[in-house]
Amino acid sequence: MTVLSISFDFDYFPLLIVIAIAWFVPLLMSSAGLQRIPSVIIEIIAGYIAGHFFLEAASSETVRILDFLAFTGFVFLMFLSGLEIDVDKIMFAIPRRRISFVHFLSNPLLVGGAYFMLTLGLSCLGAVAVDAIVDLQDVWYFSLIMVTTSVGIIFPVLKSRSETTTQFGQMLIMAAAIADIVSIILFTFTAFIIKNGFRIEIMFIIGLFLAFYVFYLAGRRLNFLFFRRISFQLAHAASQISTRGTLLLILIFVVISQYLGKEVVLLGAFLSGLLLSFFLHKDRSLLMIKLDSMGFGFFIPVFFIMVGVKFDASAFAEFDRSLMPFLLVLLLVMFAVKVLPSILWARLFGVRKAIAGGFLMSSRLSLIIAAAAIGLELGVISPGINASFILLAVVTCLFSPLLYSSIKPDQPYAGEKTIIVGGSSTGVLLARRLKMQGRNAVIIEKEPARFQEMKGKGLPVLKGDGMDAGIYRKLRLKPSDYVVVETGSDRLNVEICRLLRQECQHDRIISKSGDSSAERMLRNLDVEVMDARRVLASTVESLIIRPKTYRALVDSFDNYSVEDIVVSKKEVDGLQIRDIPFHENCTIILVERDHDKYIPHGTTHIRVGDHFTVFGTDAAIDDTRKKLMG
Repeated sequence: MTVLSISFDFDYFPLLIVIAIAWFVPLLMSSAGLQRIPSVIIEIIAGYIAGHFFLEAASSETVRILDFLAFTGFVFLMFLSGLEIDVDKIMFAIPRRRISFVHFLSNPLLVGGAYFMLTLGLSCLGAVAVDAIVDLQDVWYFSLIMVTTSVGIIFPVLKSRSETTTQFGQMLIMAAAIADIVSIILFTFTAFIIKNGFRIEIMFIIGLFLAFYVFYLAGRRLNFLFFRRISFQLAHAASQISTRGTLLLILIFVVISQYLGKEVVLLGAFLSGLLLSFFLHKDRSLLMIKLDSMGFGFFIPVFFIMVGVKFDASAFAEFDRSLMPFLLVLLLVMFAVKVLPSILWARLFGVRKAIAGGFLMSSRLSLIIAAAAIGLELGVISPGINASFILLAVVTCLFSPLLYSSIKPDQPYAGEKTIIVGGSSTGVLLARRLKMQGRNAVIIEKEPARFQEMKGKGLPVLKGDGMDAGIYRKLRLKPSDYVVVETGSDRLNVEICRLLRQECQHDRIISKSGDSSAERMLRNLDVEVMDARRVLASTVESLIIRPKTYRALVDSFDNYSVEDIVVSKKEVDGLQIRDIPFHENCTIILVERDHDKYIPHGTTHIRVGDHFTVFGTDAAIDDTRKKLMG
């Protein structure tokens, strides 16, 4: 039966099994309290079980469709891996003058590059050692497989510990990003040479980088204000123009890569994500949420489940009795090539912390599976070695975060944060918006049902009573932390604020009042009081008088943010604004001095203690902060 040439004869049962696994695994892990274990590990295991019990009888046509969806998931994974790379931070870390050894150690880009080179050298030595146990067909390709790292594992671990913004966290993220970028490039060229030999056609791969540069220049030169306006008008459910444009960008690079060779698709998908990373503020973009939903909601789970379905345990038979020695040696080498170079971080962070970082860098997942699959297709690794890499990728992803946490004691509340007392809808919304702004927040909630609900949604929540001073000691409350008290009860708000001011001696407190009596008591405690009526009136006023400006500052988080910077660098005291080469993507919109506020100009003199309100990209604001604060 066909309607408009659309066939109704497809068998959806295998896809039902795959999607059921993708849906059930996160629920199972959340119920069992296994959130720290990457869900893809369980997906691979569940896929292996499903492949032997439910999908054996699937027709070749159905399997081909699942393979297509899995490959699309693989492409999406490589795209999102490129999108995870913070290009601004890499560009900002490029040294612009001669550097000393001390500056070298403190530069994440340079240390990350040195870390990768050491890893590559040790990987080559490790491959030679493995070759003594098992005959390797290509030692160099085998070495490349072992240098891979999983940013997708490292970043969530650091994020859960509030370490992404620390110097140590930035070192690890930068090293993982460099490992991803360089290893993908080396994989592509190596696979092309293995398949086609060293021929002039290898220069076509350079053309892929040329296309990347052309698209980058086009993106910089086009009138983005026009495209943003059009995107806003067409962002509704029927059009979703930004999502369609992103898919178009991915497919352009994938199709170009396919014409160059199947082994180049990995690089093409990665470059499309890297390109979008130049123009997209990933932490705040609604588009990023949509892409994550599309990728991790459908395509990527299919990829990992199908990895499990296609996993051939019988391939281990090629090792005969040498299987366990081979797996043990390979696992030790995979850890050693990442842990030994981590001594580079020892001078800055101490040996224990550096080694812990090395173990976290040992986690490998998507890239190692992809590289092994390409090597298997090229014939440079055997089915048994391919199965070994898949198995050990699961092992490293399972144990690397645990070893990191064991060696480096957990300090989840050590950094700057905002503490929200009361899990009301306002508090939840505030926590989510602060997260979009890249700031750490934790909610204190004493109601068990409400606590479990927020925890199940992945919100940063701690069970406790806001009237208990011990909860703030547990959260390591610092003078620089803000405490927002919004319990829904004016009386309770006042009592908690009194506890914070008198017993905890804390100054940065924000609360809300519902009547004049509560407001008077809060102001007597020197609490910053939010007048809900005034905020509502101000919001309505902005929507009437300046709707576009209001939406740009409140609703849109795509590229820019607003930040207050206090001038503390003595070298700029007395200079005029025009004397300092501020970043081109940053604008100083307001200056406050001695409680007076005014619009700055090029001839405005800078004084230590001035409060500058700046507007710009993250990299530009970082640059401005360094020039004004040192």
